[in-house]
Amino acid sequence: MQPRRIREQIGFYQNELTNNLLSFWLPRCEDCEHGGYWNCFDNTGRTLVSRDKYLWSQGRFVWLFARLATMLGDVFTQAQRAEFIRLARNGRDFLIRHSLIAPDDWRCVFLTDTVGRPKLAAGTDRLDSSLFADGFVAAGLARFALAVEDDEAYHFAWHLYQSILDRVAAGDYQTQPYPLPEGYRAHSIPMILSNLTAELQGAAERFDPTVVPSLRERLNRLAEDILDHFVDDRSVLHEVISADQQPVDGLLGQHANPGHALEDLWFLFDSADRIGTVPWRGHLPEIAAAMLEIGWDRDYGGLLHYCDVDGGRPRDLDTVTDDSAPVLRQVRDGWSDKLWWVNSEALYTSLLCYHETGESRFLDWYDRLFDYTFTTFPNPDREIREWVQIRGRDGTPHDQVVALPVKDPYHIIRNVILLLELLQQMEHDEPR
Repeated sequence: MQPRRIREQIGFYQNELTNNLLSFWLPRCEDCEHGGYWNCFDNTGRTLVSRDKYLWSQGRFVWLFARLATMLGDVFTQAQRAEFIRLARNGRDFLIRHSLIAPDDWRCVFLTDTVGRPKLAAGTDRLDSSLFADGFVAAGLARFALAVEDDEAYHFAWHLYQSILDRVAAGDYQTQPYPLPEGYRAHSIPMILSNLTAELQGAAERFDPTVVPSLRERLNRLAEDILDHFVDDRSVLHEVISADQQPVDGLLGQHANPGHALEDLWFLFDSADRIGTVPWRGHLPEIAAAMLEIGWDRDYGGLLHYCDVDGGRPRDLDTVTDDSAPVLRQVRDGWSDKLWWVNSEALYTSLLCYHETGESRFLDWYDRLFDYTFTTFPNPDREIREWVQIRGRDGTPHDQVVALPVKDPYHIIRNVILLLELLQQMEHDEPR
């Protein structure tokens, strides 16, 4: 990428972050009375449909504001960074008070009302219905602890992290809104553990360096698990395998989630940076290339939400009934959707692979994704500007729920932060 283009891209993303994304969330998300944040907006961003608080999103908000406060570069003034810390602390305090099932019971509730009282989410029979909520709460608090040297937040995150590891080892956890039938393994579990372990390792460097070597070892084991068991000999990453590490036939084992895989790939690059020299780093760009190829919609452009591991429409969709496992119904009903997070994650990973390898094919993918993403997702309503996050295959807006009934800024803002920091690094690199 030429220096002029790099500078143009930096200016573009700075504007996107400050004038389109944060301009929507900063005046709307904070609950000044009870703490935490509101984000149950409809897909247009015009209507707040509920003041309930999904802990999944609450932890993500804390992470985002803490990350914005410590972002590299000069996008924000010191006063703006201080405001991000204040916003993050609002969520931090809410999570410390309200996230646990009970005092010293290190499991997170999935959903609360606006005050922080736990409530059952629709279709669930227990308050701790998703391990992912625990992961995002722990990650948010670890990132906040690092930003402001908050010992209480770090130890809360550490206790929760240990509880997550114990429950995964015992098989005692649920994964709403993505429950999986017994006898199978989901890529999402080692994936979130990889990202969460990286967050704890970063915080532990400050608070407890003695645990850092073991966290690096765990990062390597998680990476090897993903690469050895979920990636096939064509470098395609499968979302589901059997509990005994074998491939699974049919739709369950032969569908892919391109955005999920591409997101995990930059997690793995980050793990490699934290660990040091690893033998598997060189395989990551090939997996990225494979996932981009099979996930790209050759008719309408953009990445599909789900695809077949050979590319295109997933196989065996006609075998799925309304009584089938939820994961199969999700693939059947949403495979052709175009989602904000899928394409924004791919945007960052493609540029990262270009920076890693210097190969023009990744810059070509980045350019293709950039054109599609910023033609399709930004809201044309200039009073809103934040993205219309859920689109149909042809790019038309869909007013529907994906995963949770929320509008979530996490992926977009995180990816824009990462893109800006990578572009700033590229600006100072030797020209290729």
